[in-house]
Amino acid sequence: MSPEQFGAAVLAWYDRHGRKDLPWQQGITPYRVWVSEIMLQQTQVGTVLGYFDRFMAALPSVEALAAAAEDEVLHLWTGLGYYSRARNLHKTARLIVAEHGGVFPQDVEKLAELPGIGRSTAGAIASLSMGLRAPILDGNVKRVLARYIAQAGYPGEPKVARQLWEIAERFTPRERVNHYTQAMMDLGATLCTRSRPSCLLCPLKEGCRAHLLGRETAFPVPKPRKALPQKRTLMPLLANREGDILLYRRPSSGLWGGLWSLPELDDLAALDPLAERHALQLEERRELPGLTHTFSHFQLAIEPWLIRVKSAPGAVAEADWLWYNLATPPRLGLAAPVKTLLKRAAAELNAGEEP
Repeated sequence: MSPEQFGAAVLAWYDRHGRKDLPWQQGITPYRVWVSEIMLQQTQVGTVLGYFDRFMAALPSVEALAAAAEDEVLHLWTGLGYYSRARNLHKTARLIVAEHGGVFPQDVEKLAELPGIGRSTAGAIASLSMGLRAPILDGNVKRVLARYIAQAGYPGEPKVARQLWEIAERFTPRERVNHYTQAMMDLGATLCTRSRPSCLLCPLKEGCRAHLLGRETAFPVPKPRKALPQKRTLMPLLANREGDILLYRRPSSGLWGGLWSLPELDDLAALDPLAERHALQLEERRELPGLTHTFSHFQLAIEPWLIRVKSAPGAVAEADWLWYNLATPPRLGLAAPVKTLLKRAAAELNAGEEP
């Protein structure tokens, strides 16, 4: 297929089968498209739907996001993972308001310079909400193109990535670029899936080299696999007489940056200095079922302990530490496994109060 035939086939398929009822496709604005694209990085559409609606209800404009507290943004993001996305979203909103008067730059290169956006997301914002001709190469589009040309090599390698960008540029049409961009994402999400692609329904099957070779799932070439290293930590859930749990805010950079978390200790012996620091008297302790959380580059085995404590009269939490009320929890950003452990602690504490 020529680039013109490729684009025509994609658009004809979109007109009949493309998705047109997703929340961010209604009342399209650069802000709505941007938030949806950031949420969809590393996350399936089905998961994003509820998060997007809640986020828009709470923060309906770039100005509202810029004015929000970081805790509120992270609270709305809790459970989506990859929290640097939320922090960059907040940072970029403030830049757009402060330096661009609340208006998104109508230039792909300027968009790509903003924190957390990058070339593909910039292309999606520009094409979907501004009608500008801009190629994209998100995971779905990368898969469609890599199969179409039977691209050799892992797309994470710079040389391979450059080749795919050249193909994306060549095939992007000059008309209806917003529909073409959405169609390419839809093709990858609904037909050209990672496993068991629906090739017989694909409008590109006649020219797809991977399909002609009968090797669809061999492309894109996967990243060379390495065994994930294992790490272990002990997380105490220190519960005071009121049933509140002691949390601390993690540094803004690094793992779970800016989120509220449980203390992390090497072993139970490290409890004593922690208790002394916060003027706590340690009482009953009970080990809870362990929890394993997988990050992109390692697995974390969490050993949780529910520990009853008695606070010294007049003792208050230090800065970046707080007592988290399980009955009426504040709106804070929590790491997903911490949220799970807090629910377990609440169940344990409530069970202990039953007659």
